[in-house]
Amino acid sequence: MQYKMLVLDMDDTLLTDDHKISYLNKKLILEAQAKGVYVVLASGRPTTAMTAYAKELQMDLNDSYMISFNGAIISRVKDDLVLFEQKLTVEQIHALYDYSVEKNTHIITYLDNEIISETDSEYIEIEKEITKMVHHKVSSFKEYVDRPAVKCILLEDPAYLKTVERDLIETMPHLSVSTSKPFFLEVAQLGIDKAASLKLLAEKLGILQSEIIAVGNAGNDLTMIEYAGLGVWVDNVTPELRDKANIIVASNNNDGVAEVISRYILN
Repeated sequence: MQYKMLVLDMDDTLLTDDHKISYLNKKLILEAQAKGVYVVLASGRPTTAMTAYAKELQMDLNDSYMISFNGAIISRVKDDLVLFEQKLTVEQIHALYDYSVEKNTHIITYLDNEIISETDSEYIEIEKEITKMVHHKVSSFKEYVDRPAVKCILLEDPAYLKTVERDLIETMPHLSVSTSKPFFLEVAQLGIDKAASLKLLAEKLGILQSEIIAVGNAGNDLTMIEYAGLGVWVDNVTPELRDKANIIVASNNNDGVAEVISRYILN
């Protein structure tokens, strides 16, 4: 099989634990692009928190794309052209806020390239560190968030958040719910996930489902892992998902992405 597209989750997949791209991962990604393979970054991150990595990988020179906010936005790296965008309505965001208060979780959203919340939390600090975005703490979340936004995240202790996830899926079946990190419960418009946006992008580029490799590690990657012709977990995958991919490669800290490229693209 000649694969034409390589889709990579970022945190805990492409990136090492210190949020860097390893030398070998970068080297082989550049070689894959030189061979004509589309490399696509697909992340729960905001678009602005992905761009520097995309340019480090020379994706702006290779007509490459990013799927950000867990699929809510598809953009082209070289000129920031937005091909697709789907937001939550203000009413949906306010309902999620009310739900988060009821369930005693923190909640954030994104406006004007800032993280918006009403509270502080160790988990919000992690999001700040990952994205390098400004955290704007507001006195009233519902008053401040007066326009649509691409997603919300509910944040709390992982064990408790698992129970919230199950309840939220039942309570709000009209929304898309997934876990990116154990303490991040991501909520977007119904039908928004990495696979849906990957399908849209692949069809635009004339690439078949069977010609796609997708690599990830967590619950918000599952749809694209199952959609791709070759679905791959890195070894640090969330344990209960290990049997959901075609293959498992080395961990994010041990050049798992490079292993995939070496075996299935560069041969």
